[in-house]
Amino acid sequence: MTVGADPVVLATAVVAMAREGRFAEVEELFSPGLRAAAPTPALRVGWEGQLARLGAIVSVGDPVCAPAGAGLVRASVPVTYERGGLTVELSVDDHGSLHDLVLRPPAAAWTPPRYAAPPKFTEQEITVGSGPLAVPGTLTLPRGSRPHPAVVLLTAGPFDRDLTTGPNKPFKDLAWGLASRGVAVLRFDKVNHVHPRVAAEPGFTMVEEYVPHAVAAVQLLQRQAGVDPARVFVLGHSGGGKAAPRVAAAEASVAGLVILAGDTLPLPRAIIRVAGYLAELDPGPATAGVVESFTRQAALVEDPGLAADTPGAELLFGWPGSYWLDLRDYDPVGTAAALDKPMLILQGGRDYQVTVAEDLVSWRAGLAHRADVVIRVHEADDHLFFAGSGPSAPADYESPQHVDPAVVADIADWLLPRRGWIARLLAR
Repeated sequence: MTVGADPVVLATAVVAMAREGRFAEVEELFSPGLRAAAPTPALRVGWEGQLARLGAIVSVGDPVCAPAGAGLVRASVPVTYERGGLTVELSVDDHGSLHDLVLRPPAAAWTPPRYAAPPKFTEQEITVGSGPLAVPGTLTLPRGSRPHPAVVLLTAGPFDRDLTTGPNKPFKDLAWGLASRGVAVLRFDKVNHVHPRVAAEPGFTMVEEYVPHAVAAVQLLQRQAGVDPARVFVLGHSGGGKAAPRVAAAEASVAGLVILAGDTLPLPRAIIRVAGYLAELDPGPATAGVVESFTRQAALVEDPGLAADTPGAELLFGWPGSYWLDLRDYDPVGTAAALDKPMLILQGGRDYQVTVAEDLVSWRAGLAHRADVVIRVHEADDHLFFAGSGPSAPADYESPQHVDPAVVADIADWLLPRRGWIARLLAR
């Protein structure tokens, strides 16, 4: 079906096709990268899941459009259901191809966690990196003249600086919570969030995704008044935790690492595991199709014959062959073990995306000999370190929550020199 490149017309048509169950026609509009990142049944699963949760659609509003960077336009269409509403958000290029399609609950205002004390810190907007791939960020700086320890936050995937997930902003929780305790924090939008097309370019790897901006952020903090340049750390969550040892290997001045839910299982296998878990939560032909699609794509990226120039359109997440070949050769635990730097590794016991049994076990095995490595499991926490009970599910992220205060306390206590032992480790 030819819809055209007008974002308003296209957004209206996409919602109409989805309402009528014409998902294959919507998927014909996907860009190669989106087609690779979203297996064929995923749109049906997401759309029908919202119908089951919210009831029938009552009305559809007019699209609202705004520039989204990298030559894209973001169109947002409000949809009202019997028991609530959501917004269909899609990114469109000038050829009428969809580069993103998200079913987003109505935005809820983020409120500070109880452990945040805004009078104790200031915030300012900064730019990380230079040239066409520079990204915006935020520096959260404790008040007071004494030099503070500092930390750079790294997230997985094409997220913004706050790791915005539904109404939640876990990285903002961390920034405000740590700054309230005397730790400076720099967080920034990922390069593949601000410049999404870079992830599909030939030669793109985890190095390009993380290292240049992370190193630039470390060096920016080291030049910042009020920060102790000898105590600038890197904190990575999920894929950011996996990448953190690589950043420290590239920038020797990094004082140490905090790894939150850092995955170690080969990513293709982890994707199949997660898809299987979600299919068990919501069994049926559509979710079984998602598992089948991911399994097929995972086999492609694990194929010994994979070439660096294999287009991302054929592979998981739309990443080119170069990304997957580089990832095969990267050992996060081995890289961490070779670093002469202290580390704090935290894991949620209810996390189904990165697990104690299949991911944390490798950190424990590879770093067991290190007296300067602390590993802790917060049993009640999920992947975003939100505390709860029972099996964790994606729907949990749709309600407002905050990072577990015990996690913030663990990180702050480990970073601050008044605790003594970390200072002694750094002085070795």
